[in-house]
Amino acid sequence: MPDARFLVVFDADSTLLRNEVIELIADEAGRGAEVAAATEAAMRGEVDFATSLRSRVQQLRGVPTAAFARVLARVEPTPGAAELIAAIHARGGVAAVVSGGFHEILDAVAPPLGVDQWRANRLGVVDGALTGEVDGEIVDAAAKAHSLRGWAEASGVPLSRTIAVGDGANDLLMMASAGLGVAFNAKPAVRAAADLVVGPVDLRELIPLLP
Repeated sequence: MPDARFLVVFDADSTLLRNEVIELIADEAGRGAEVAAATEAAMRGEVDFATSLRSRVQQLRGVPTAAFARVLARVEPTPGAAELIAAIHARGGVAAVVSGGFHEILDAVAPPLGVDQWRANRLGVVDGALTGEVDGEIVDAAAKAHSLRGWAEASGVPLSRTIAVGDGANDLLMMASAGLGVAFNAKPAVRAAADLVVGPVDLRELIPLLP
């Protein structure tokens, strides 16, 4: 990435996107309710994220990759997402997403929103169906913070001119690494630790925060 004036890094699920995508995929396996409960516990910080993600992804075993088209049809960007990213670009900034969710979804939804960089987990696939395993290293809290720092360095942006926006416990390290950590649509522990809390679920509320 070329030098930028500032960097904004978003979480995806329940932040840049209204949905928790893993729950939508689990619906395809008839296991949506169980996975939703486990996701909620992970976002509150009650269980280790990586351990929780592995157990939730196991519930997706056997879901055909053809189901992604149905899942994508249900994914909704959070109100104001495109407008906020356009404002970031208009002011010379970079918009990035790092997610404990999945590349299989972000690769489709990030480009139309104007996202510059993104990183997420990948789902294991064999013979056109999910294996129930995560393919490669899990994007957890430490990986999110590492991604923010790496993108800032690549963009020539000091950490003081970075903003991290998230809702769950696995966003806390990223938010602590950034110049400004914003809790958006967030769990209580995240609101308590954030530099700033945004209540309305509309990303246009963040435009006045941009440098």
